[in-house]
Amino acid sequence: MPLDPQLQPFLDQLAAFGVPPTETLSPLAARNAPTLKNAVEELAANHAAQRAKSVFKPMPEPVGRIAHVLIPGPAEELLARVYYPADNAQEGARPVLVYFHGGGFVIANLDVYDPSCRALANAAKCIVVSVAYRQGPEARFPAAHDDAYVATQWVIKHARELGGDPARVAVGGESAGGNLATHVCLQARDKGGAMPVYQLLIYPMVQWEADTTRFPSLRENAESRPLNARVLPWFAKYYLSSPADARDPRAAPLHALSHAGLPPALVLTAELDVLRDEGEAYARSLEAAGGRTKCVRYDGMIHEFFGLAGAVDGAKAALQEAANGLMGAFGTDE
Repeated sequence: MPLDPQLQPFLDQLAAFGVPPTETLSPLAARNAPTLKNAVEELAANHAAQRAKSVFKPMPEPVGRIAHVLIPGPAEELLARVYYPADNAQEGARPVLVYFHGGGFVIANLDVYDPSCRALANAAKCIVVSVAYRQGPEARFPAAHDDAYVATQWVIKHARELGGDPARVAVGGESAGGNLATHVCLQARDKGGAMPVYQLLIYPMVQWEADTTRFPSLRENAESRPLNARVLPWFAKYYLSSPADARDPRAAPLHALSHAGLPPALVLTAELDVLRDEGEAYARSLEAAGGRTKCVRYDGMIHEFFGLAGAVDGAKAALQEAANGLMGAFGTDE
């Protein structure tokens, strides 16, 4: 189906910023470029200034509180932002979601994906720990992957210090963050580490090859916004250490020798996203290996739509699907 009309104003605003294509920029310039989140903020501000009726929920979405912690990483301390849900009625230790932002392992940060974390904390009634992992080209593969695994193990071990339940820690992320979430689970299995109870994989990036036969969405959505097919080699250029890394199952979890022995997973994909088909292929691999897996495609949606739950119905539905999956895994869905 065509682009959901609720998304068009945000893409128009993003275009109005006049930012050159990401693949033509340096990593530093790309990190400082406006994002879809900025487009949402700009439109919301314009509505407020004009006193126009707005479709937006309050921005940023209020949560109970936010704290910051430093996690000992494999090379340096990692900053993590901890979100507590607005619902304070629950007593005792809360379940936890360790969350990794997107950005192709090169761009974006905690702030860019702040809306997703706020929404998930409130909707799933859990603590969300959003980890700022190292990025390329300053820290190339496997830096981000090593950070993600070490950070998740730390959160599970220290969950009680955060007010969380170490027996109910899930892992999740968007795009490159979904890749990191898969890696955490594969490493926990292979290294005998503490295993998360659930995987929330939102349009995950799980392989690096431009195989348009196996993954037609790379061709069908090659010109999609905000992520086009030309950006993917740019990410590889600045994060991977060598071409061989593209087949390393740590960087490309779809190529893991086995997908057995992993926690239940929810994979969310967007119809108009270049990563659609590889995410769905990963879901099939999990299911074929005996994993309890659910995969939901959102028609008319684009990459990064998940963070727009305050304004887009499709994103709101995806958020509720994610919350339902998390609460089911946490045992809090009654």
